[in-house]
Amino acid sequence: MTKNELVSRIAEKAGLTKADSEKALNAFLSAVEETLINEGKLTLTGFGTFVVEERKERKGRNPRTGKEITIPACKVVKFRPGKLLKEAVK
Repeated sequence: MTKNELVSRIAEKAGLTKADSEKALNAFLSAVEETLINEGKLTLTGFGTFVVEERKERKGRNPRTGKEITIPACKVVKFRPGKLLKEAVK
Protein backbone atom coordinates (compact mmCIF):
# COMPACT_ATOMS: atom_id res chain seq x y z
CA MET A 1 0.00 0.00 0.00
CA THR A 2 1.27 3.45 -0.90
CA LYS A 3 0.79 6.68 1.00
CA ASN A 4 -1.88 7.81 -1.48
CA GLU A 5 -3.80 4.58 -1.01
CA LEU A 6 -3.58 4.99 2.77
CA VAL A 7 -4.86 8.58 2.52
CA SER A 8 -7.81 7.34 0.44
CA ARG A 9 -8.59 4.58 2.95
CA ILE A 10 -8.43 7.04 5.88
CA ALA A 11 -10.73 9.47 4.03
CA GLU A 12 -13.19 6.66 3.33
CA LYS A 13 -13.23 5.25 6.89
CA ALA A 14 -13.27 8.60 8.72
CA GLY A 15 -15.61 10.41 6.34
CA LEU A 16 -13.03 13.09 5.59
CA THR A 17 -11.85 14.64 2.36
CA LYS A 18 -8.61 13.33 0.91
CA ALA A 19 -6.94 16.68 1.63
CA ASP A 20 -7.98 16.57 5.30
CA SER A 21 -6.93 12.95 5.70
CA GLU A 22 -3.55 13.70 4.10
CA LYS A 23 -3.05 16.59 6.56
CA ALA A 24 -3.98 14.28 9.44
CA LEU A 25 -1.61 11.55 8.25
CA ASN A 26 1.24 14.04 7.77
CA ALA A 27 0.62 15.46 11.26
CA PHE A 28 0.65 11.94 12.73
CA LEU A 29 3.90 11.04 10.96
CA SER A 30 5.49 14.31 12.08
CA ALA A 31 4.43 13.70 15.69
CA VAL A 32 5.83 10.15 15.58
CA GLU A 33 9.14 11.43 14.18
CA GLU A 34 9.44 14.18 16.82
CA THR A 35 8.62 11.75 19.64
CA LEU A 36 11.22 9.22 18.48
CA ILE A 37 13.87 11.93 18.13
CA ASN A 38 13.18 13.47 21.54
CA GLU A 39 12.10 10.50 23.67
CA GLY A 40 13.26 7.42 21.75
CA LYS A 41 10.05 5.45 22.33
CA LEU A 42 6.40 5.65 21.26
CA THR A 43 3.77 3.20 22.47
CA LEU A 44 0.38 2.92 20.77
CA THR A 45 -1.57 0.63 23.07
CA GLY A 46 -2.94 -2.37 21.20
CA PHE A 47 -1.02 -1.51 18.03
CA GLY A 48 2.64 -1.64 19.01
CA THR A 49 5.76 0.18 20.11
CA PHE A 50 8.33 2.08 18.08
CA VAL A 51 11.77 2.16 19.76
CA VAL A 52 15.03 3.83 18.75
CA GLU A 53 17.96 1.51 19.42
CA GLU A 54 21.70 1.88 18.98
CA ARG A 55 23.32 -0.52 16.53
CA LYS A 56 26.99 -1.20 17.34
CA GLU A 57 29.86 -0.79 14.92
CA ARG A 58 30.51 -4.04 13.10
CA LYS A 59 32.56 -5.66 10.38
CA GLY A 60 31.10 -6.40 6.97
CA ARG A 61 32.22 -7.23 3.45
CA ASN A 62 31.95 -5.31 0.22
CA PRO A 63 30.05 -7.79 -2.00
CA ARG A 64 31.83 -6.63 -5.17
CA THR A 65 35.40 -6.77 -3.97
CA GLY A 66 35.16 -9.05 -0.96
CA LYS A 67 37.17 -6.48 0.98
CA GLU A 68 36.37 -6.24 4.70
CA ILE A 69 34.86 -2.91 5.76
CA THR A 70 33.76 -1.36 9.04
CA ILE A 71 30.08 -0.49 9.24
CA PRO A 72 29.73 2.48 11.61
CA ALA A 73 27.44 2.54 14.63
CA CYS A 74 24.02 4.08 14.02
CA LYS A 75 20.56 4.47 15.48
CA VAL A 76 17.70 2.42 14.02
CA VAL A 77 13.96 2.41 14.60
CA LYS A 78 12.44 -0.94 15.51
CA PHE A 79 8.77 -1.83 15.74
CA ARG A 80 7.34 -4.36 18.14
CA PRO A 81 3.71 -5.22 17.39
CA GLY A 82 1.18 -5.19 20.22
CA LYS A 83 -1.03 -8.08 21.25
CA LEU A 84 -4.12 -6.88 19.38
CA LEU A 85 -2.17 -6.38 16.13
CA LYS A 86 -0.54 -9.79 16.43
CA GLU A 87 -3.92 -11.45 16.91
CA ALA A 88 -5.49 -9.53 14.01
CA VAL A 89 -2.72 -10.59 11.61
CA LYS A 90 -2.91 -14.29 12.52
